[in-house]
Amino acid sequence: MANDNTVRYSDKELEEFKVLILEKIEKAKHDLDLIKSAYMNDGNNGTDDTSPTFKAFDEGSAVMSKESNSQLAIRQEKFIRDLKNALIRIENKSYGVCRVTGKLINKKRLELVPHATLSIEAKNMQA
Repeated sequence: MANDNTVRYSDKELEEFKVLILEKIEKAKHDLDLIKSAYMNDGNNGTDDTSPTFKAFDEGSAVMSKESNSQLAIRQEKFIRDLKNALIRIENKSYGVCRVTGKLINKKRLELVPHATLSIEAKNMQA
């Protein structure tokens, strides 16, 4: 299906991106574990003997914290999934090619956002 003049990154460049993405996946998994452990930790902060209004405020704060941690965990899981999808694109050599324009995504952009599937040009067209 792909012909020889298909625009893509070289195997060497793809390998460099793969290393970068694998490092980001490891860090993202570590961060996710931290978020989950914070979410699971509902240790008592010792407000039992303080005023009832403070206790109510503290419980409300704990609920908000759990909700935001849950949202963080969901975003982190999506980030990891997006990075894993980028690894698949590296394997099939379609990594770094904009899914809208078909042109190479700028290398600097991929270094900052390694799971990007759109060039800046295509991203701006969406806005």
